[in-house]
Amino acid sequence: MTIIRQQDVIQSVADALQYISYYHPADFIKAVKEAYDREESQSAKDAMAQILINSRMCAMGHRPICQDTGIVTVFVKVGMQVQWQGDMSLTDMVNQGVREAYMLPDNILRASILADPDGARTNTGDNTPAVIHYEIMPGDKVSIDVAAKGGGSEAKSKFAMLNPSDSVVDWVLKMVPTMGAGWCPPGILGIGLGGTAEKAMLMAKEALLEHIDIQELQAKGAENRNEELRLELFDKVNGLGIGAQGLGGLTTVLDIKIKDYPSHAANKAVAIIPNCAATRHAHFELDGSGPAKLDPPNLEDWPDITWEQDESVGRVNLDTVTQADIEQWKPGDTLLLSGKMLTGRDAAHKKMTDILASGEKLPVDLTGRFIYYVGPVDPVGEEAVGPAGPTTATRMDKFTRTMLEETGLMGMIGKAERGQMGIDAIKDSKAVYLIAVGGAAYLVSKAIVNAEVIAFPELGMEAIYEFEVKDMPVTVAVDTQGESVHRIGPEIWQAKIEEKALKLAE
Repeated sequence: MTIIRQQDVIQSVADALQYISYYHPADFIKAVKEAYDREESQSAKDAMAQILINSRMCAMGHRPICQDTGIVTVFVKVGMQVQWQGDMSLTDMVNQGVREAYMLPDNILRASILADPDGARTNTGDNTPAVIHYEIMPGDKVSIDVAAKGGGSEAKSKFAMLNPSDSVVDWVLKMVPTMGAGWCPPGILGIGLGGTAEKAMLMAKEALLEHIDIQELQAKGAENRNEELRLELFDKVNGLGIGAQGLGGLTTVLDIKIKDYPSHAANKAVAIIPNCAATRHAHFELDGSGPAKLDPPNLEDWPDITWEQDESVGRVNLDTVTQADIEQWKPGDTLLLSGKMLTGRDAAHKKMTDILASGEKLPVDLTGRFIYYVGPVDPVGEEAVGPAGPTTATRMDKFTRTMLEETGLMGMIGKAERGQMGIDAIKDSKAVYLIAVGGAAYLVSKAIVNAEVIAFPELGMEAIYEFEVKDMPVTVAVDTQGESVHRIGPEIWQAKIEEKALKLAE
């Protein structure tokens, strides 16, 4: 009989969440570096360079890889011979570990969890509760997998109940382009196949915890249907040409992970859940000897990459930029922004559009300004702001026309593609939409030299800030004519990949 102490669970969960907030799994870094080395699209290569630089900075500085420090998902396997010492339920122990991790003063993690999701949507303040899954197993140990899942990638989850004769490959290839780039590729696709609806979704999530080994599988060859599917989907999804950040390129997925389960004769449940460039998970065991010990990775495993800025990179002063200037920008152009910008996410946009609808004046003048879709991590030490990467821009599409036409806003900065509603509004107002790299939040924050809350402080991380930036890297995603790099890039690279495949087949 093994006795597991309450405090050991709490401490281990807290330590694991801090650990994964700034350490990528080594297999993920290796896979991104290999993709970076073989990438032929310069835009995609630049995006992966920023992801790798950001990761190394976070590993060295112990600050979050992404401003979205995730919703905590925990898989707990409890040995049948375990006895507990403490007065809390296991769920309460795990949540206390989450609470302590996210409120640690030395590395504050952003609280993103909202209670009353279809009502007041009030932030719980400490990122609890976690989503916890339990399994009772033979043995005398407790095995725990801890993951922190970003909202942008979670939002792209897909599920279908296919007919038994339907093709899983065809369905996945139909779904992936609809996911856009809001899940911050390159990443991993977890696929759950079989069981019931909820079982398929759970397997897809659990599959994301597995080690990246697609290259080893390619070398040895498939030995069963699961492995055949992985290999086929890996090649065909990458053949779509979506590429890093959706900019077009050779690598969209780093691996395909599939878990399956027997199903009813009338059903074929299938689910997709992607992991993003902020892949964060850790595994540990408790055996009664004390809290788990997670050894720091070897920083030599992180490639020492620099992001080169050639003569094609434009420098923009946000304080003096004009309409004539932005009309010269084309999709795919790389810019370095300096000067002052505003921030605002969903909650701030909702408040602003409500104020405009009531005929009142906004608390901040948006005329000729740029707004950055971001909810930053709180700063520590001498930081102006904590990690501050972009959030998914499509969530702001329904507000875009009002914001552009009624405030004089000139441009927006976010992550991934815009929907047609947003693009049409941008084109009609001759505005622009720029993207920063999702998964490079700490790197982006180093370009922010000052940050001040200027409106809606009650919204916490969703308040409107004014950032002063110096050389913040962005890419033009939608120009004043409504042309989108997220349409052009994948089309070009899908054609190039198909052409290369035909040549190899000759």
